[in-house]
Amino acid sequence: MDSNSTVIVVNRGERAPLLSSSPPITTEDDQIRPSLSGGCDTPSSPPNGDAAPKPTAAPSADPKQRLVSLDVFRGLTVALMILVDDAGGAFPSINHAPWFGVTLADFVMPFFLFSVGVSVALVFKRTPNKVAATKKVIFRTINLFLLGLVLQGGYFHGRNHLTYGVDINHIRWLGILQRISIGYFLAALSEIWLVSSIFVDSPRSYVKKYYMEWIIAILLSATYVSLVLGLYVPSWEFEAPSSNSTISSPQFLTKTETVQCEVRGSLDPPCNAVGMIDRILLGQGHLYNNPVYKRTKECSVNSPDYGPLPPNSPNWCLAPFDPEGLLSSIMAAVTCFVGMHFGQLFVHFKSHSQRILLCSTTSLVLVACGFFVQLIGMPFSKPLYTLSYMLLTAGVSGFTYILIYYIVDMQQFKMPFILFQWMGMNALIVYVLAAAELFPAFVHGFYWCSPENNLVNATESILQTIFHSKKWGTLAFVLLEILFWCLAAGFLHTRGIYIKM
Repeated sequence: MDSNSTVIVVNRGERAPLLSSSPPITTEDDQIRPSLSGGCDTPSSPPNGDAAPKPTAAPSADPKQRLVSLDVFRGLTVALMILVDDAGGAFPSINHAPWFGVTLADFVMPFFLFSVGVSVALVFKRTPNKVAATKKVIFRTINLFLLGLVLQGGYFHGRNHLTYGVDINHIRWLGILQRISIGYFLAALSEIWLVSSIFVDSPRSYVKKYYMEWIIAILLSATYVSLVLGLYVPSWEFEAPSSNSTISSPQFLTKTETVQCEVRGSLDPPCNAVGMIDRILLGQGHLYNNPVYKRTKECSVNSPDYGPLPPNSPNWCLAPFDPEGLLSSIMAAVTCFVGMHFGQLFVHFKSHSQRILLCSTTSLVLVACGFFVQLIGMPFSKPLYTLSYMLLTAGVSGFTYILIYYIVDMQQFKMPFILFQWMGMNALIVYVLAAAELFPAFVHGFYWCSPENNLVNATESILQTIFHSKKWGTLAFVLLEILFWCLAAGFLHTRGIYIKM
C-alpha cells in the first residue's frame, strides 16, 4: 500500500505531513507560525519582530517551532500498524476484534484519520486562494484514492505470493488509503469553504468561526446512525466456496448461499445496513473476501484467530464484507473533523497549559460519550465504524496526541522518540513499502531453490530458533522490521528527501 512514478514525488529540503495538503497551497505547512494576535486570520509577523505578539503570563509554545509531536504521532501510528499486521497472527489479542469490541489494532485507522485532521487545520489556517487550494485538495484526493486502489485493490498479492494482477470484475474499490482520501477531502473542503473570516478573541468568536464544520460532522454522524438503524435489510444471496475453509478463494468450486435477514437495525455480521449498501452500490465481487468476522466463535474453531469452520457454522461466515465500506467511511470521516478541531485549538491557543486543558477536556468528553452510546445499544465495532467506536477512538487519539505533545514539544524530551519522528517525516513511503508489503514481496523475489527460501523468511526463522518460540521469534522479527524502517526513514531525512503525494 505503487505506481510511484506517477503518484509519489520526491522533495528535497522540504517535508510534508502524511496525507495532508502540501505547503504550496499557501506559503504554510503544518507549522504554527506567529501572528499579530495569536489568531489565524491576521498576517504573519515580519522576521524583524516589529509586530510581535503580546506576551502572555502563561508559558507559550514557540510559534516558529514545528510540532515534532505530530511527526512522532504519525510515526507511532505507522509502527503500530506494522506491529499489529505482522505480529497479530502470533498474538491474536492485539489483532482486530472479530466484530464487537476494541483491541490495539482497532486504534490504527482512527490514529491515521485524526492526524490527517490535525494537519488539515494547520495547513489551511490561511487560504487566500480558495480555488487553488480546492484544486490541490482534489488532486491529492484522487492520487490517494488511486494509490490505495493499486495497493489494496488486489493487484499485488502480498508477501508470500510472487504474482500480481487482478480480475477487474473482482477488484476491491475501497481500502485504507481510499478511506483516508474520503475523510481528507471532506475535512479539507470544509476548512477551506466553511470557515468564516471572524477574528478569534473569545470562545464565542471561536464557535462562530467553526460552527459550520461542527454541523457537517453532526450531519454525517446523524446520516450514518439513521441509515444503520433505519434501513430494512432483506435476505440476500452470495457465492460461497464449497470447501470447509474460511480462507478459500471464492472464485473456485462455488455454490449459492442465502442469508436470511428481513430485519431493521441489526448490527450483527450478516444483516447490517453497512454491508447491504456496499453489496448494492459496489457489488459483492468488489468486497473484501476475508473479513474479521471469520475469526468469531461462530466462524472459527481457533477464535479469535482464523481457523476452520466449526460444525454447523452459519453460511454467512463465508460471505464477503468490506471493513472500509461506503457507509462506514462516512462515520470515519468524522474522526478527521475531530482531529481538525484539535488542530484549530493549536492554531488559536499558544499557551501550553491552554492546549493541554482544552484538548484533554475534549478527549474526555468524547470517550465518555463513546461509552454512553455503547450503553444505550450501539456497541464498539471497527468493521461497522459505529458512532460509539468513533467517539471512543477519537477521544483516545486526542489523549495519546496530547500526551506526546506534553512530552516532546512541551518538555522537549525528544531524543527517545527520534526514531518515530523520522518515520513520521516519511510516513507515506514507509506505509507503502512496509505496511503494504511491497518491499517484503520484492525481497521474496530473490530466493534459492524454492520461493519459501528467501532472506525474509530465513531471518524470521532464525529469530524463532533463537527465542525457542514461534510466537516470540515473530515478535522479535517484527520489532526488527520496525527498527529497520525507522532507520531507513532517518536516512532519507539526513539526505533531505521526503516523499509526499
